[in-house]
Order: sequence, then C-alpha cells, then structure tokens
Amino acid sequence: MKQTLAAALQARGYETLTPVQEAVADPAIAGADLLVSAQTGSGKTVGFGLAIAPAILGDAESFGAAGAPEALIIAPTRELALQVRRELSWLYAEAGAVMASCVGGMDARTERRALERGAHIVVATPGRLCDHLRRGALDLSQVKAVVLDEADQMLDLGFREDLETILEASNPERQTLLFSATVSPQIAQLAQRYQRDSQRIQVQGGAKQHSDIEYRAVIVAQGDQENAITNLLRFHEAPNAIVFANTRATVSRLVSRLTNRGFAVVGLSGELSQDERSHALQAMRDGRARVCVATDVAARGIDLPNLDLVIHAELPQSNEALLHRSGRTGRAGRKGISALIVPLRDRKKAERIMRFAKVEAEWGEAPSADAVLERDEARMLADPMWTDPSPETDAALVTQITEKYSAEEIAQAMVRQWRSLRSAPEELLPVDARAEKAPRTEPFGPSRWFTVTVGREGNANPRWLLPKICRAGNITREALGAIRIADELTYVEIADSAVEGFLEALGPDMEVAQGLVMEQVDGLPEELKSAPRGPKKPGGFKKEGGFKKEGGFRKEGGFKKEGGFRKEGGFKKEGGFKKKEGFGGPGGFKRKSEDGDFERPRRERAEGDKPKGKFGAKKSFKDTDGAHKKAGPKKHRKG
Repeated sequence: MKQTLAAALQARGYETLTPVQEAVADPAIAGADLLVSAQTGSGKTVGFGLAIAPAILGDAESFGAAGAPEALIIAPTRELALQVRRELSWLYAEAGAVMASCVGGMDARTERRALERGAHIVVATPGRLCDHLRRGALDLSQVKAVVLDEADQMLDLGFREDLETILEASNPERQTLLFSATVSPQIAQLAQRYQRDSQRIQVQGGAKQHSDIEYRAVIVAQGDQENAITNLLRFHEAPNAIVFANTRATVSRLVSRLTNRGFAVVGLSGELSQDERSHALQAMRDGRARVCVATDVAARGIDLPNLDLVIHAELPQSNEALLHRSGRTGRAGRKGISALIVPLRDRKKAERIMRFAKVEAEWGEAPSADAVLERDEARMLADPMWTDPSPETDAALVTQITEKYSAEEIAQAMVRQWRSLRSAPEELLPVDARAEKAPRTEPFGPSRWFTVTVGREGNANPRWLLPKICRAGNITREALGAIRIADELTYVEIADSAVEGFLEALGPDMEVAQGLVMEQVDGLPEELKSAPRGPKKPGGFKKEGGFKKEGGFRKEGGFKKEGGFRKEGGFKKEGGFKKKEGFGGPGGFKRKSEDGDFERPRRERAEGDKPKGKFGAKKSFKDTDGAHKKAGPKKHRKG
C-alpha cells in the first residue's frame, strides 16, 4: 500500500480493513480488471480507492501537476457521486490529488472551468459526463482507471448507452473496475465487453445478508402504523434515523405528523431541488435534524453519520429495495437496526420479501407507551450529567437551590424537565383489534360533527372518503359515526374520545388530502337530520308488484290476441309463401330444365302488362281522374 494512503487511513482511525477492502487491495491483483460483488455499506468506496492507486500513481507516492483526468469514478446519483468525492478527497489528500465532480443539478460552466484547470480524479454521473464529452470539455484519452460504482443500479436507471459511450471514449489500456450488489446477466455482458481477463471477487458473507444489521418485523394493527413509528423512534433515540416511504405524498404526511409530535425532521423526495436536498442532508449531519423521511430513489446513495435506525413505514416493493434501504445503516462495521412496519394483513407479503432477500427478522410488536417511558427512565439515570463536574461559576447557584428546595423537589423538577424535551409515546391498538368485525349494537355515544369540503356535486362517496379521514386523522373506523352528504359539504360524526388525537394528527391546516379540508361544526343541519339512514324500505322505489299492475304491461295473453301476432295459420296463408305446388313445381321460383340445369321460371305476360321493376310491378300514384293516391292495398314496400 502507498505510504500516503496508509497515513490517511491511520489518521482517519482505521485499524483494520473490511473484507472487500482487503480483497481488492491484494498486491497479487494490482492493476487487474475487477468485477466485485459487495453489499451496500461494506466500505467499497475506500476499497476501490485503494485498488486504483497502483494504476494512477505508479511508482510515485504522490501526483504531479494536474492535467487530463487519470481516474474516472462513475456513480448513478449525484448524492452518491458527491459522497464518493468526499471519501476519496481525504484518502488522497496526502498524495496531493486534485478532485473534480460532474453531476446533474450543479452548474455545468463551473464544472467545465474545473476540468480546464486540470484534475487527477473525476467523479461523475453518466448523463452529465456524456454532456461534457459531447461539448469537447473532457478528455478521457489519458485515463488509467475507470470505476463503475453501483453498476446494477445504473443499468436499472437506463444508463447503459451512456456507459458504453463513456467506456468507448476512454483509454483502451485502462484498468476497469465494476462494483455491483448483484451480478445480473447484463452486468456480466458489460464486463465481458469492456474488461480484459477480469478477476471475480465476491464478498457477500455467505447466505446471511447484512450481518451488522439487526432486522425486526414489527406487527401492528391496521391504521396504527404512524403510532408504531413514533414509539420506535422514541424507544431507540438513535442519533440519526431514516424512515422510508413509497410515495412523495406519504413522505409529506409523515414529515407533518412527526414534526407535530416534536421530532426534528427533514424530508427527501423527488420534487426537491438540489439545494433543498443538500440543506436537508446537512441538517442531518450537523445535528439540527435527527429523522429523515425519504423515498427509495431520493435516498439512494446518501451516507449519513451515526445512522443507527432504519424504519420501513411501508413495505418495500422488492427484496432488492429492502437490502438497499437497510444498507443505509450498519455501514463499515457499525451496528444498526432495520425495522419493518407490518400491518397484520401484510404479514405474508413481508415474509416473502425477507425470504427472497435471505434475511431473518425477529417478529414482535412495537414498543408500548410503558416500555418507552421505562427506557426513558433508564437513559435519564445513566446520563453523564449526574457525574460530570459543574463549573465553579455554578457553585453559588447550586448552593441556593439545595438550601431552598428539598431533594425530592429537585428530583421532580429534573424529571419534568427531562420529559418536556421529549414527545409523549403513543398508546397502541391491540394487534388483533381489526380482526374482530362484529357489528356495532350499542349507541354511538357522545360525538362531534365535522364538515369536509366535498359533497354530492363533487361525487363524494363514504367508501372513498372514510379511509382518507382515518389515515389523515390517525383514527380507526370505530371512531367514526354517521356520514351525511349534502350538495357541497359532507358531515362526519367522530367520537368524543377520538377528537383530541384526531385534531392533533390533522394539524392546524385540517387537511385530510389535497383540496379536502375539515372544519368542526356545532351539529348536523336540520334538513339532514331527517334524511333516512340505512337501506331503503322493502321493495325499493316500486309498490308491491313493481312498476306494472297485476299481469305486467300486457293484458292476459300478452301483446297478442289469442293466436299470437298472426291469425291462425301464421304470417302465411295456407300454403306459406309458396304456391301449393312448392318450389319445384309449376308456379315455383325455379324449375329444372330438361338438361338438368336450374333456370329462372318465365311467365307469359298478358297484353297491357307493364314490366316489373326491381321490387315488383310499379304502383301508380294517379287514378284515372288524376287524383294522387296509392293503388292497391296498403302494405310495406322496399325502396
């Protein structure tokens, strides 16, 4: 190992290397192309920093003057790229490396000026790197090492063509390193095309994934997920925690709920600008925030210090997503907890995801309110403030307090002060509470009425509205009474016992969903009190017997007289449409000639007969005296 790099590791507090770092830094494979399978958080950033050192430094211990890039690191997201740059900056600081980054969301002109000044190592995302290549701002002909970090994610995000463009534009004699959590057929094909005699390194730690992460499956009653998240955060009191959700809407709701409960929270979702994301992450790093609520894509590649707790507010969509989420904690030898919030009805889905991910979880319920308070007491008694010496300037104040108040009064004040700085834990529903679906037989009891800004004109429907109210107000269906829909508003009855928690969960804006705002009212309007509840009277809108009198729309015998629509004999007279002799005899439609062929029958025309038209003989509309009328009996005619 280069002495400058060894000194940097020692200054950083490294005593031993992780398995992936030891494997890629092996002198026996120095300078070789590598295809490495390593888990997220295994220390691979420092690992490939050590692996490319022989290629970019050669026999020297430090770099010379900066010019065209000598090393290129490609990452799927800007957060991961910036994280890689920070790691390599301290690792190569003693070697005098000049770093540059090219990532989306940053000023491209500033990046081009940095490239013109020269850089030894460039860290970039594929899209921005291709943009600089097309503009001629980047020369890759002198690159000695190329690293593709999280190669599987870059292919999943559709960067295959960009990666091929970059690799084909770089020095063909380079060292190429591919780091991927899994080696799919696409990764193997990429390695076969752009690597030369690559060495395959797999450091998965056997069948057990993330050995430094303790997985827990927290079973909760339906609708009680947010209370369980609150108690988990309070129970563990992690220096930093991240809560994963599947949608931006859920991220916004959780940020609002946790903020109302007194947590220092930031949110990360795709709608944020780069500056907003950077400020949110910086708040987590400097301690201004301790909880980050994020979607999978927004949190990809972020590395937060002291991140000891990961909570899956919603189950991940796949086993790969579970591993990537959980990999935010337990990094580089640190221990961490990954807790899945599992509603009772989703237990089988959670078991299937964990089975495919090859992880084993400890099943249990969320910490109760009593368990949280008990943990608070233990933390308070173990706090160093009891034994840390106080400065001499406080001696006079301490004497005044001990002379004025008894030991019991001082302890009570201390307990009140300790608990005032923390949110109260939540009371959780029994896990099987929703399994009992017995109909309500007792009166609803004391209640209050609220309005929602949607009514019959907005197609309001109780089946659509009820789950939104329960979710936003963190209540169960049992807390809801009657629902009355007017033209412009919907009136909702909520049990008195649930109103306080309902208002706290909604917050000051009282918004249950976008465009739906609730407001407390004195009661139900008189015109709605008389509205019928429950099913209609037997028989619906019709009297007994339906819309028809006895016998239906028809008299006895139906629409027809006896004999149907036709007189006896049907539509035809005796003999049908044909003459008595049938189709083949005289007067039929056709006859058989002597030679066996069928021919159209001919009828001798009497003198004075007019030729028939297309639909038979023409009828005259003039009588002999010139009057216009139809001749013959009235009947249907075509044409």
